Amino acid sequence: MLKRINWKAILLGFTWLISLSSLVMLMSFIEGKKQKNTCKRVKITLSGDQKYIEQSEINQLLTKNKGPLIGKILNTLPIHTIKNTLKANPFVEQAKVYTDMDGTIRVELKQREPILRVINIFNQDFYIDRNGLKMPISTVYTPYLLVANGYIMESFSGKVDTLRTQLAKDLFSTASFIEKDPLWKQQIEQIYVNTYSELELVPRVGDHKIILGTTDSLETKFNHLLLFYKKALPKVGWSTYKTINLKYAGQIVCEKATIDSSDIKNNIASPLTLSQSKSISRDTVNKLK
Repeated sequence: MLKRINWKAILLGFTWLISLSSLVMLMSFIEGKKQKNTCKRVKITLSGDQKYIEQSEINQLLTKNKGPLIGKILNTLPIHTIKNTLKANPFVEQAKVYTDMDGTIRVELKQREPILRVINIFNQDFYIDRNGLKMPISTVYTPYLLVANGYIMESFSGKVDTLRTQLAKDLFSTASFIEKDPLWKQQIEQIYVNTYSELELVPRVGDHKIILGTTDSLETKFNHLLLFYKKALPKVGWSTYKTINLKYAGQIVCEKATIDSSDIKNNIASPLTLSQSKSISRDTVNKLK
């Protein structure tokens, strides 16, 4: 007995065959079009409001291998080589190059975004971007960034590179945390690395210095600082302390900016003592909440 013909399967296969044939014909048409079509224009899109690379420099990179692109047949252009040339620029994070049927070459560039400017102990100047990579300073545009300086041993070769030292990685972690928080981004303007490799923060408002220490419990330390800013400083005044020390677990230690008359009377002819500092314990921090 003859089996029933599966017309549904035959129809499906026939549909796929037609679709595949149409696709092949379309690709052949496009390829034939490219063989005749010439480049009529180049359209460049650069991401971001900050321009670390000039239009003239991009044009030089585009014409580096084959000269001017306008007038050349599209399928003779080394699109892959052009893309790699653009990506080799230290200010370019991603590059996309493709052609349209109307003869337009589209170039889409994503710039690297620096979040920290570093001046190391060798007086080398470089950026660290959002991805934790070192990149050179731009001669075209100078962004307003958080600055790190002091005893920073991280060197810079002049090219895009990874961070080598733990201190540089800690600077990146701190800068990333600050950059993501609108309050701290406005308040903290500098990170100083002291001789003990501790991080000290320089605020925009207030004459005090914030001793962060290490990046351990970074979020907790900033939460304590925020509570101190909200609850304590409005009562005693922003000029009362010259240092706010966050490096001790569960407490904030503040050193007074000046010695009042009672301190001088009680400690005459003696070195500075703990009476000139104020230690806020974990219990006090909890009360501030």
